[in-house]
Amino acid sequence: MSGHEPNSRHLREVLIFYFKMKKSAAEAHRMLSNTYGEAAISERTCREWFQRFKNGDFEVEDQHGGGREKVFEDAELEALLDQDSCQTQQELSGSLGVTQQTISKRLKVMGMIQKRGNWVLYELKPRDVERRLFACE
Repeated sequence: MSGHEPNSRHLREVLIFYFKMKKSAAEAHRMLSNTYGEAAISERTCREWFQRFKNGDFEVEDQHGGGREKVFEDAELEALLDQDSCQTQQELSGSLGVTQQTISKRLKVMGMIQKRGNWVLYELKPRDVERRLFACE
């Protein structure tokens, strides 16, 4: 074999060829391994791509754009919540360009919970503690 190192897109295009040739994912993996050796993708990955092809998805580009997820500061999230504390996690994730799971984790770390549709701090502010004490007395 020559020094050609295949990229992900190339391997996916080869998988489409094998799929159209009515090969199974296992056969496709075996042929890729014979051709590309260690550079071949796993059999599990072949099965996942074959499932996409069966569902009509022949897009071979990386969907996530590769690399690490966008980093954002808590201040950006706080600013969005100050503008509108009723936003859903999905809306916040869209505004910041990150996943909903990232927003969920960050809100939890910040001590925020959703009450009556608004994001509020889990811990009571000192004035709220005083107000409750006063009400109890």
